[in-house]
Amino acid sequence: MIRSYPKDTLIVGLAQIAPVWLNRAETLSKILDQVRAASEAGCHLVAFGEGLLPGYPFWIERTNGATFNSPIQKEIHAHYMDQAVQIEAGHLAPLCSAAKEFGVAVVLGCIERPLDRGGHSLYASLAYIDSNGAIQSVHRKLMPTYEERLTWSPGDGHGLRVHSLGAFTVGALNCWENWMPLARAALYGMGEDLHVSLWPGGAHNTQDNTRFVALESRSYVLSVSGLMRPSDFPKDTPHLSAILENSEGFLANGGSCIAGPDGQWVVEPLIGEEKLIVAEINHRRVREERQNFDPSGHYSRPDVLQLRVNRQRQSPILFDE
Repeated sequence: MIRSYPKDTLIVGLAQIAPVWLNRAETLSKILDQVRAASEAGCHLVAFGEGLLPGYPFWIERTNGATFNSPIQKEIHAHYMDQAVQIEAGHLAPLCSAAKEFGVAVVLGCIERPLDRGGHSLYASLAYIDSNGAIQSVHRKLMPTYEERLTWSPGDGHGLRVHSLGAFTVGALNCWENWMPLARAALYGMGEDLHVSLWPGGAHNTQDNTRFVALESRSYVLSVSGLMRPSDFPKDTPHLSAILENSEGFLANGGSCIAGPDGQWVVEPLIGEEKLIVAEINHRRVREERQNFDPSGHYSRPDVLQLRVNRQRQSPILFDE
């Protein structure tokens, strides 16, 4: 499906959904349903939370995840690896086909198991799939946060890229990368004016960061979160009783929201509900707010301050042939 873009406006969708935890196939089915729904709602872009496919590593802090050589940790991690996304194996092909069929660009948070790093380490990645169904970039989270480091590997700068979508220039970061000033500055410097923040879920993450980044960058910021309830864990999850012990209510309560380039709410954080949030944004508002502050334009001083970004995909081996 070929979809035209209005001169200044864009319709965006934030799919605040829960995964079928650590079940890649069933979670992907839910994601495909949301892409279809986004298309039916007229969306040009739909975004999903951090690590949604196949899920965030909720088990670590609930099962003594730092215990060295723990058989429990090894078993759950191996299961996680089995359900992770290997792009080279075509695991995102159905999503690419759906993006093309429905003419919707997709920002997806996934747990990637890439062959270019041996195929046995995991990365919190975000993929940008354009409305023609092509994967345009895959960004691996630069630094996993706290207990995440026990299952995710540090990424690199290769995926720090922006993409044209109608009047907008889209960039994205995972979770606490959105607190990293230089990661944000790299995207600003490439002309970003629509920033997508991916979170595992939690209004405590999105309440302040979303508005702050919008005001700093004079851009629209879409914060899209996952959701997680005890009922979202399949019954055959390894060590399920230990993971869910003392886990009443929400493990991740959402908090998806949108802030405008003046830092004010377009959509306030949505708590505790699976929902496709749809909103129309207008690029004119970006241009209006850039009149008094443009972080990479008239308010920058590259003669004094410059950022150097290494976008080489990192590898443990280099071949000279």
